[in-house]
Amino acid sequence: MSWTGVFPAVTTKMRSDGEIDIKATQASLDRLIANGVSGVIVLPMLGENASLRQAERDAVVTAAKEVVAGRVPLLSGLAELSEEDAVKAARNYEKLGAEGLMVFPSLAYRTDSRETVAWYRAVGGASGLPIMIYNNPIAYRVDVGPEELAQLADVKTIVCIKEESGDIRRITDIYNRVGDRYAVFCGVDDLILESVALGVTGWVSGMTNAWPAECVRLFNLCRDGNFDEARKLYRILTPSFHLDTSVKLVQYIKLAEHLVYGAPDAVRRPRLPLADADRREASAIIQEAIAALARKAA
Repeated sequence: MSWTGVFPAVTTKMRSDGEIDIKATQASLDRLIANGVSGVIVLPMLGENASLRQAERDAVVTAAKEVVAGRVPLLSGLAELSEEDAVKAARNYEKLGAEGLMVFPSLAYRTDSRETVAWYRAVGGASGLPIMIYNNPIAYRVDVGPEELAQLADVKTIVCIKEESGDIRRITDIYNRVGDRYAVFCGVDDLILESVALGVTGWVSGMTNAWPAECVRLFNLCRDGNFDEARKLYRILTPSFHLDTSVKLVQYIKLAEHLVYGAPDAVRRPRLPLADADRREASAIIQEAIAALARKAA
């Protein structure tokens, strides 16, 4: 697997009754690949992983494997409570045909540094799949920083980190501590330009679900050093990218998909549909981006 490019964290499409819409999810994956993404990640936080039953997670991975059909790497999120369940899940997703894992910290407990290293070491030894560490200390209160990465450097299956601490200095700190031992991916939509400038090789993106071609172009412009053009596109998309950092990011990104190309925007409880005021505010931001992109293309 080439750990570079745009890897959208794919939303799991739901019907109005809260059940999974497999066909709409497959259509979304096909659209993303047709628009040039480098890989796809199903069952991320955006995919409402923690709200799904295990049989549903298996169905999502199986359906994704069918539609992706080897065109790009297929990763699965892995979000579990116990180490035992995490190890079992890694082996299960490998059997189902996932080609990599994006591994959350334990959802049951706020692990300290020693426990965090032990968690990832255990999951790293559970299967032959390459692992992307999902580092989101803002949401999960667990931080995999440069020192933890140094301690995990001997685990060959751990090859990448999705850096979502929100501290742009962290990227340089990682490279200074462990060199190029890991691929470093930006995990925050509204830090992608800055992150590529500091050397990240990829982007786990939420709003790519809505604007795959535009986000791929943005990443490529940054990667190629064309920051003058990149800034123009970034400034159009950044107000919408800010929605990716909200606690309501699942609802907001599904809303963006709905407004851009008509995808269903239902979510599963405990998430609820957006309150009217929140929906109006987010819709205005997204519609302005849609209009600005149309003006730019004209």
